[in-house]
Amino acid sequence: QVQVVESGGGLVQPGGSLRLSCAASGSIFSRYAMAWYRQAPGKQRELIASITSGGSTDYGDSVKGRFTISRDNAKNTVYLQMNGLKPEDTAVYYCNANLGLLNFWGQGTQVTVSS
Repeated sequence: QVQVVESGGGLVQPGGSLRLSCAASGSIFSRYAMAWYRQAPGKQRELIASITSGGSTDYGDSVKGRFTISRDNAKNTVYLQMNGLKPEDTAVYYCNANLGLLNFWGQGTQVTVSS
């Protein structure tokens, strides 16, 4: 079982920045593909950024050019740097660790973008 814990959420003004962190337990973190999802009230969970074990990244259209995903395998941690935040980015942000058929989720961290 892999424990996944997100942190770094909070309240930020439009145009501001936040960096989310996701710490995962286990000795094979480097083999996991990692991803960030978000879910706004009344909406489906949305994949916004992913990074493979090899470091290749991909982004959803809604965040491309504003968000950056990265990983530090030495720290078993993946990050989501969010710049140029908009009110529509308000959601609970979830971290996912994937290895084949195995999927592990964190509890989520709330991000609220409001003036």
